Amino acid sequence: MELFVMITASILAIAAVIYMLLKKLDIKITLICVGMILIVVSMIMGKLPVTNFSEGMAPFNAVIDQFKKTLPGSGFIILILGGYTAYMSAIGANEVTVNTLTKPLKHIKSAWVLVPIVFLLGNFLSLVIPSASQLAIILLATLYPVMRKSGMSKLTAAAVIATAATVMPTPLGGDNVAIAAQLGMSASDYVFRYHAIVSIPTLFFMAVVHYFWQKHSDKKDIEKGLVITDDVEVKEVKEIKGGKLYKTVYTILPLLPIVILLLLYCYNLFPNTTDISMSVELVSLVSFLVAIISEICRTKNPRKVLDGTESFFKGMGKAMGIVVLLVAAGVFVQGLKSIGIISELQNVMTTANVPGFILPLILVLLTAVIVILSGSGTALFYAMVPLMVPLAVAAGISAYAVTVPMGLAGNLLRAVSPVSAVIIIVAGTTKETPFNIVKRTAIPMVAGVVFMFILSMLFFL
Repeated sequence: MELFVMITASILAIAAVIYMLLKKLDIKITLICVGMILIVVSMIMGKLPVTNFSEGMAPFNAVIDQFKKTLPGSGFIILILGGYTAYMSAIGANEVTVNTLTKPLKHIKSAWVLVPIVFLLGNFLSLVIPSASQLAIILLATLYPVMRKSGMSKLTAAAVIATAATVMPTPLGGDNVAIAAQLGMSASDYVFRYHAIVSIPTLFFMAVVHYFWQKHSDKKDIEKGLVITDDVEVKEVKEIKGGKLYKTVYTILPLLPIVILLLLYCYNLFPNTTDISMSVELVSLVSFLVAIISEICRTKNPRKVLDGTESFFKGMGKAMGIVVLLVAAGVFVQGLKSIGIISELQNVMTTANVPGFILPLILVLLTAVIVILSGSGTALFYAMVPLMVPLAVAAGISAYAVTVPMGLAGNLLRAVSPVSAVIIIVAGTTKETPFNIVKRTAIPMVAGVVFMFILSMLFFL
């Protein structure tokens, strides 16, 4: 009877979360409430003894404990990163970076040369603008007319822009920060030592697939008599006013935390050198100070600059949603643990004689289904963060064999969902249907998923 209650409660709990994901609803409160209900069920089952009032408040204490656990660690890092990104937008540094990197492309006249270049450049710019939909809006305004004027078809240009933000390795990504915290390591070590060795080859592989797939698709459209090119007026990229020093400094500022972390990581690789380490939050705060000094030197108005730093703290507030999602996921997993289903799964996986790639494959397939149906590339990942390491340990495989492919799959498959925000934005701007765009994005992205999964299994199993 106890096993029946355990399994039934777990299935209903997971079904509730999946339902909310598919309906594209906010799952934070669902995860918290379902986790609390599971803890109540465990109390009724006698798995959690209740001998006093404090123990009776276990469901609420679980929420409080998760906040106390998350905020000082990965939560604080995510808040700092949210603040820094917001400040870069407020002072116009993101705009300068995009302008500097995209403006030279208008001199390239070959449409097919532009396909892999824009794809890789877009992914690089995702370091500065992590939101796929926001990056698509910027690229549609700056690069889309240039791509069309080069002779590129509308669908090819749309597909490249829709896939511009995928799996660029960055220790500033909230998903990587959350996983690194679970693994007990720095985000820099996780990204540069494990994530990058899979994600970087995958990016170049997808750039090649993009080139051949878009060329093949355009050829098919021409054979069907479809018009794939037309006259497009090239809009001039907004000129950034200022001298070379200003443009250079403000191009670097959004990338400064990553540059510092990468330089320190490379320096520490050399033998017989004194280890120099800086945490992500420390690097971000140092970069924030550099940005403030740069603003004061530029504007000659310290009062105005200091008033403008309020955007940093507002950005921290906007990042709180990710922190709460991590807390909610922790409460949900705590509920599953309390009724005993996690221990049961670990026992089954420990005794079952199955190949090591089965668990990562199941999680990647689950991610694929949820992401394609819901359009959200990160919600399921954040919800699964507290479970990844325990499941990997139970399966007797490296945690990286789970975290890397699952994280990359969610970000890649977002561009295959016709209901994702980035696809809808690109479709609305280009006057194409989401399904036509997905036909152009599906092959490069699915090929990327297969490629990165094979690499992950080769490296980490």
